[in-house]
Amino acid sequence: MSEATVLADVLRRQGVSRRAFLKYASFVTSLMALPPALAPALAEGLAKARRQAVIWLSFQECTGCTESLTRSFSPSLEELIFEFISLDYHHTLQAASGEAAEAARRQSMHDNAGRYIVVVDGSVPAADGGVYSTIAGQTNLAILQETVAQAAAVVAVGTCAAFGGLPGADPNPTGAVAVSRLVTGKPLINISGCPPMPQAMAGTLAHILAFGKLPELDALGRPLAFFGETIHDRCYRRPYYERGMFARSFDDEGARHGWCLYELGCKGPVTYNACASLKWNGGVSFPVQSGHGCIGCSEPRFWDRGGLYRPLSSATASSGKVIGIAAAAGVAIGAGAAALARRRRGASADAAAPARAATADATAPARAATADAAAADRAAAGSAAKED
Repeated sequence: MSEATVLADVLRRQGVSRRAFLKYASFVTSLMALPPALAPALAEGLAKARRQAVIWLSFQECTGCTESLTRSFSPSLEELIFEFISLDYHHTLQAASGEAAEAARRQSMHDNAGRYIVVVDGSVPAADGGVYSTIAGQTNLAILQETVAQAAAVVAVGTCAAFGGLPGADPNPTGAVAVSRLVTGKPLINISGCPPMPQAMAGTLAHILAFGKLPELDALGRPLAFFGETIHDRCYRRPYYERGMFARSFDDEGARHGWCLYELGCKGPVTYNACASLKWNGGVSFPVQSGHGCIGCSEPRFWDRGGLYRPLSSATASSGKVIGIAAAAGVAIGAGAAALARRRRGASADAAAPARAATADATAPARAATADAAAADRAAAGSAAKED
């Protein structure tokens, strides 16, 4: 493909109609929470977009981010956009190896100076000069600093790159840090998640190609279109949360009836991501729908903030202030859930309405305590993010 080739030409050769392309542009506009009036501008920008050089660096990571993107359910336009990119360097996907691979990276940096995008997945080990992870005789730290020097923008993909992730979990022997701790003076966007959602990457890329700038970001540098709401905000189990109906184990009556998984450690109330609305595996499901609580993988230090199955209202090293609230909430919510279960089994449909109203009144303090606990945990998460 020549450098002068634009996306519209590629799509035309692939047999994509103008109608299909406009539908995709409208979809991306909605996905990115842009005004509908911008759909034509997005379509025009994408159609005129030229080949974008991308250098993908993989450091302390598990390759899950790459696996997520390569297994995107989208078989057509999103895939075509990724094919349109000149992916000049990627440890997992590149054909070259050894000296030839490193030569390709440096050649791309030279040919596209000031225009290429650097995608990083994996945290960067910074302890002892970065000796705990090296590639071609260079530390990850040195490679990152060399590669981003002339980059147009940097995209940190996955929670490891965005916030340090699992390699940065206590006791963090390698001194793993987020990319944002090392890169300054460059536009940088975090697309967190373990792994991140493929739609988030595709939508963010489409925005950059069309408008030549990063989308609107939240306080942690993530695109608001995908990280503007919590899992809890869009969760189909939320009505059970509001009524104090919680599963207490994975095989109890509440779990079988699809009750809220908060008491089983679900971190949905403090986790910002689009899993509940976009879902995974072709829009089929997401963890909560599969019967397992959200583990909060798109948030900073999620691995160190208590056990995965400990309720948010339980005390952890980062939320010791909520011990009293936790005790009150745990007892009251448990009593409310038990009362609701008994009423559901023994009461008729006509009698259930006043019973539920009475239970709602009885569990209101518990729900308030739970909300306070969740708010406290959000504050703790914000403090942890600032530390990172």
